[in-house]
Amino acid sequence: MVCVIIAAAGQGKRMGSAINKVLLPLAGKSVLAHTVQAVCQAEAVTSIVVTAAIEEVERTSEQLASLKLAVPWQVVPGGSERQYSIVNALKVVAPTAKIVVVHDGARPLAQTSLFNQVIAVAREERAAIAGVPVKDTIKIADPSGWVTDTPDRHTLWSVQTPQAFERELLLTAYEQAMQEGYLGTDDASLVERLGIKVKVVPGNYQNIKITTPEDLQFAETVLGERQEARSMVRAGIGYDVHRLVPKRKLILGGVDIPHTLGLDGHSDADVLLHAIKDALLGAAALGDIGRHFPDTDGRYQGISSLKLLADVRQILSKNGYRVNNIDATIVAQKPKLATYIPQMNSNIAAALGIAINQINVKATTTEGLGFAGQGEGMAAYATATIITAQG
Repeated sequence: MVCVIIAAAGQGKRMGSAINKVLLPLAGKSVLAHTVQAVCQAEAVTSIVVTAAIEEVERTSEQLASLKLAVPWQVVPGGSERQYSIVNALKVVAPTAKIVVVHDGARPLAQTSLFNQVIAVAREERAAIAGVPVKDTIKIADPSGWVTDTPDRHTLWSVQTPQAFERELLLTAYEQAMQEGYLGTDDASLVERLGIKVKVVPGNYQNIKITTPEDLQFAETVLGERQEARSMVRAGIGYDVHRLVPKRKLILGGVDIPHTLGLDGHSDADVLLHAIKDALLGAAALGDIGRHFPDTDGRYQGISSLKLLADVRQILSKNGYRVNNIDATIVAQKPKLATYIPQMNSNIAAALGIAINQINVKATTTEGLGFAGQGEGMAAYATATIITAQG
């Protein structure tokens, strides 16, 4: 289980506004609403805790209630410093949460895919943070303004949120910081003081923290561009062919079909699913199945192509896409496949997390012509469309 703490108790003095910057309007919603909705769409998130200034707890709660979020949430009063606000939030995080993510409420441009990536790395490495390589040359100067050093830019990262940690690790880090009176500038700095390594996950330069009116204008532009992108449909085409041989199962669309011959291949040689996977990866400009699941890798020996199709779905999701629809054709002289096609459609829809009416499988013969017509092999063609996932 994953809990996300959203720090939204700041004052935002540089914004020059009478209200908290996270409550300011942005592209038809508040800054905080954009942030929270991106968090809710992350696959692993099971709860949200938002910190708010004491005088804004009620208003923040009303805003969140109006969003009708699918993930349980609560608002807790913040403290005089961000670090104290996170301490208050950690007190209400359920012990069942294995991973705790901390995110700035004033970063409404962080996309769902970034949350997914940071959480996944934290599960493996215990601590993970989003960041981007520094573009400018950085100088270290003394109090008088004289340059004392020029660090190697290639080792420097501009750190963002989300930042994700094992719950017990983050609790220990905060407890030690409180005992020693240490005030850090981010959550990772507290964890680093324990001697724990923190993994950087490449973020996005658009993931800015709203601080000034100019930042709001930038965010408005970015969100407008994303809205336009969501309406764009990307298309891909896939083709695959396999030889028919004795002593092999004939697997098509994840269905074991009785036949005297089966398709030869490194995996289960499901020619239909291979074509569909290539179409989906092509639509996303992410190569082909040979790149992601090479036949030189023993892990894929005899593996179910339905399993790999589900993996392709995850690849698309991590890159911000979801499946729109698929149309595919199997080319085979024998056996007759019509009675098996409904189950193929059902298997594919389940693997991709789409509705049954988003997948259409057909079968045809070549009237005895070519390798398929002569019963030497089977082929499959597939077209797929994908769209940008929300968030």
